[in-house]
Amino acid sequence: MTSLLVTRIGELVTNDPETGEGPLGVVTDAAVIVEHGRVAWVGTAGSAPAADTHYDAGGRAVLPGFVDSHSHLVFAGDRAAEFEARMAGRRYEAGGIRTTVAATRAATDEQLTAGVARLVAEMRRQGTTTVEVKSGYGLTVRDEARSLAVARQFTDETTFLGAHVVPPEHADDPDAYVALVTGPMLEACAPYARWIDVFCEQGAFDADQARRVLAAGAAAGLRPRVHANQLGHGPGVRLACEVGAAAVDHCTFLDDRDVAALRDTGTVATLLPGVEFSTRSPYPDARRLLDAGVTIALASDCNPGSSFTSSMPFCVALAVREMGMTPAEAVWAATAGGARALDRDDVGHLGVGARAALVVLDAPSYRHLAYRPGVPLVVDVVGG
Repeated sequence: MTSLLVTRIGELVTNDPETGEGPLGVVTDAAVIVEHGRVAWVGTAGSAPAADTHYDAGGRAVLPGFVDSHSHLVFAGDRAAEFEARMAGRRYEAGGIRTTVAATRAATDEQLTAGVARLVAEMRRQGTTTVEVKSGYGLTVRDEARSLAVARQFTDETTFLGAHVVPPEHADDPDAYVALVTGPMLEACAPYARWIDVFCEQGAFDADQARRVLAAGAAAGLRPRVHANQLGHGPGVRLACEVGAAAVDHCTFLDDRDVAALRDTGTVATLLPGVEFSTRSPYPDARRLLDAGVTIALASDCNPGSSFTSSMPFCVALAVREMGMTPAEAVWAATAGGARALDRDDVGHLGVGARAALVVLDAPSYRHLAYRPGVPLVVDVVGG
């Protein structure tokens, strides 16, 4: 058995209040023992047991690996021209997704795999050690299935999003496309997916269509999650709560009934500030949700159209600056909150038994993630 002692940690975020101070469970002058890829011991450096090997954190801050619970990494091409036009004043609309669909359909499996590998490596360099990856840029039986097969090479947290938008060939008969999604496409994709998702939004799928998609996915053994309330008020958030979704993502436009449903059901509200940054849209009111007792996750929504960032530290900084979160709340949402959104208890924290995914910052405190936006503070990822 080989054990690793990570020692001389200036500030350790465990997300375990029983281990350290406050909701982040902060331990100062800390150490962690890792065995078999799991956290075996946490405490102060002076009381650490012996280990076979050592890692000296040099007084730096250490926190759990970020859990990015919402990304769209399987795609080809980019939409830089669309972004430039949007910055010149054009409004963001969901229809731009079809541009990426055409490029993705034309790409080879090898090209798609190389693209995901590049983005996953980019994420890890910025401290992301768990990532969810959706399909949704194929929108045919073949292309959705191969997208998920590619994604499955990199993560177990794969999501079937055939119901992203209605593709051009079904524009005149969206219900026929829903039948395809809930029939042959689901059958081909379910072996590669853990989750099923639907974009319940004007311009995408209405509540009845979304309910059919989620019910079919549940019958195939897939857990539900929902894109909702990004572009305006709508039924998606309450639908997600009704069907027992683990998380509902975006949550930009909410009324009091939406907030109450999130609070009462425990459905996680996954906020995606990179989208609002990239589309010049209103940011979600995280403070309102937190004060109501709603659990929040932060995620990148890394995609080529509305949020082409892979940086969870950037999302943390945006959440603090633009959404009313404290640095501690944002760090928790980007780690433990993301784990909740994926219904995982082995990541997002550094309690005993957790997966050993430790992010080392070139900073004395987690607060620097928001305090020094845009600075590449992650100097190492241990384990994960």
